[in-house]
Amino acid sequence: MEGDFSMKKPVVDWDLCIGCGSCVEICPEVFELKDDKAYVIAPEKCDTCNCQETVDICPVQAISIVEE
Repeated sequence: MEGDFSMKKPVVDWDLCIGCGSCVEICPEVFELKDDKAYVIAPEKCDTCNCQETVDICPVQAISIVEE
């Protein structure tokens, strides 16, 4: 089969997340803070920002990118 239709999406480990909001500052279209934790609200919008940067900047390594 031609073409790769898998989508990379960010995932937050809530056990590690400290709610610093760095991911929201970088990708507000993708992440949102609720109850002092980051949530992925629109993984399909990673093309509008640098989701890899959120992985790199997270101080507790709570964000990863997975293929779906």
